[in-house]
Amino acid sequence: MNKPLAGAAFALLLTGAAASPAVAQAPRDTAAQAVAVNFAGTVALSNCSGSVVRVPNSLPSDPALVLSNGHCLESGMPAAGQVVKDKASSRSFSLLNASGSKVATLRASKISYATMTDTDISIYQLTKTYAQISSQYGINALTLNDVHPVQGTSIKVVSGYWKRTYSCNVDGFAYRLKEGEWTWKDSLRYTSSCNTIGGTSGSPVIDTTTGKVVAVNNTGNEDGASCTVNNPCEVSESGAVTVRQGINYAQQTYIIVPCVGPGNAIDLSRPGCTLPKP
Repeated sequence: MNKPLAGAAFALLLTGAAASPAVAQAPRDTAAQAVAVNFAGTVALSNCSGSVVRVPNSLPSDPALVLSNGHCLESGMPAAGQVVKDKASSRSFSLLNASGSKVATLRASKISYATMTDTDISIYQLTKTYAQISSQYGINALTLNDVHPVQGTSIKVVSGYWKRTYSCNVDGFAYRLKEGEWTWKDSLRYTSSCNTIGGTSGSPVIDTTTGKVVAVNNTGNEDGASCTVNNPCEVSESGAVTVRQGINYAQQTYIIVPCVGPGNAIDLSRPGCTLPKP
């Protein structure tokens, strides 16, 4: 995994500054312009990265959500097969503006959902609404795309912890990605220039054409070992194992969208929701 980091280094980060829009549209001089991806809407956790996110049907009056990794939970990594649902949490998040400066501290009311089974995600519900965050700090949430990403897509991995951005493309998809006791489905594989490190866990992976979140950064093969912690391996549908040392991965987020109901509640019984159930 792109390992969570201890909180000591965190105190050296994040100073205040003015807010900026979440994603600025580039000049429209071609049919398919890229957007200018920045840090607005990303957050820094005590040990990881994350982002304030919405689904296409989220309302301004809904309590805002923060997306990160399951392995970034304050309680530690969920075991294989474990699902956390609607658990009280008062975790804090440092909200960043476009330049990567802290503009506010946001606080969770609960962990709406978290798991490391099939995927590696945590979704926190905040005490503030999207409208409150926008009006008070000038920051808009990032939107989760509701369709499967495409091979070759230009992406950026935006780390709120390190205030660093990685640029690359979607190299492809792993049928299964196995790391230690955990197995993830249809993981997104980066081209080599997204050489993410510890602390980038939970970073949003943003499509540079749409500005939407297509995945959440979570792991990479560090040493060339096979299927061990910090050394995930790809397993094909036929069972063939491939090890790609130095290559990093993310978990797709379009699968979250069908599971979000009115009021941004995570409802695992909604049509089309395939997230693991408790």
